[in-house]
Amino acid sequence: MPITFLKSSMIADQNRIIAEDISWIISSELPWKHLENKTILVTGGGGFLASYIVKSLLDANKNFDLHLRVVCIARNMQSIQRRLADYLHLEALQIFIHDITLPLPDNFPGADIIIHSASQASPKFYGIDPVGTLLANTAGTMYLLEHARKLGTSKFLFFSSSEVYGSPANADKPLTETDFGYLDPMQVRSCYAEGKRMGENMCISWLKQHKIPSVVVRPFHTYGPGMALDDGRVFADFVASAVNKSTVQIKSDGSAMRAFCYIADATLGFLTVLLQGESGEAYNIGNPEGELSIKALANLIVGLYPERNLNIQFDAPATSHYMKSPTNRSCPCIEKVQQIGWQPSILPEEGFRRTISSFLTM
Repeated sequence: MPITFLKSSMIADQNRIIAEDISWIISSELPWKHLENKTILVTGGGGFLASYIVKSLLDANKNFDLHLRVVCIARNMQSIQRRLADYLHLEALQIFIHDITLPLPDNFPGADIIIHSASQASPKFYGIDPVGTLLANTAGTMYLLEHARKLGTSKFLFFSSSEVYGSPANADKPLTETDFGYLDPMQVRSCYAEGKRMGENMCISWLKQHKIPSVVVRPFHTYGPGMALDDGRVFADFVASAVNKSTVQIKSDGSAMRAFCYIADATLGFLTVLLQGESGEAYNIGNPEGELSIKALANLIVGLYPERNLNIQFDAPATSHYMKSPTNRSCPCIEKVQQIGWQPSILPEEGFRRTISSFLTM
């Protein structure tokens, strides 16, 4: 059964669907007052996942009179302008331009809470910039944890990834937070997953030695309005094809299984972990009810918009930088995060319809 989205956010995003998403997120029963008078630093603030968090925090700030401040760290202003343009006038938002792979400057902002989501998550970067991919999750995490130690930060949220699980030994069941499989560190594609694994261990190590209260989220295949259509991941390619009325190309036989989670659901999950998760724990954020084969996803998207006359091409040629995942199935067990109050509710049919519509109505 479809969920009901509110008509608009407190701070109306120009994109109607994103505005509805943000309103729905802040209407949740999270303990928003825990953020009162806090300064929250978000790295990768102009990115897909982080921008939804930033918008949700700023809307919650206005709706609940929290007197909080959000500091967005980004490598360049272009990403901020692209995703946060409607929020830049707010006094509660501060933008700080810095590449998190580099040492923090002396004037780097302080914060009560740090959310580290800066990372090159797209597979297209694994082949052309593996060093940069690694450094954001390793060196960047170290710089921020040391910053947190000096400040006495009250919470550190690290964005990891489902990629840390590698190729699971038993793909017949959803992955719990301890089901790690094979990952070859001598493959360049592993730069992302190995960087995330080390980032997680850094969080635990700084917690053990320096008492930094760290918590980890592991997103699974998050999609939605505002994602980059040239991202390189299969769901972004399919959405781009629907938007552009081009052939939906599958660079395989389409049998691989993935669990797709809509961005509004995922954002609510991230905030649930931030506000209610336990330090020293990792939580899967994904939607096992949204599991589809790549072929089924292609058929779903084609079926959503029959008037666009989309076709599907199997075994399409891959780009020179494309690195195929060795994992045939990736589906989360979410029992752990359910215990702290999060449950996804948006299935792929509704989520992809909202996603494609958000691009068509821009």
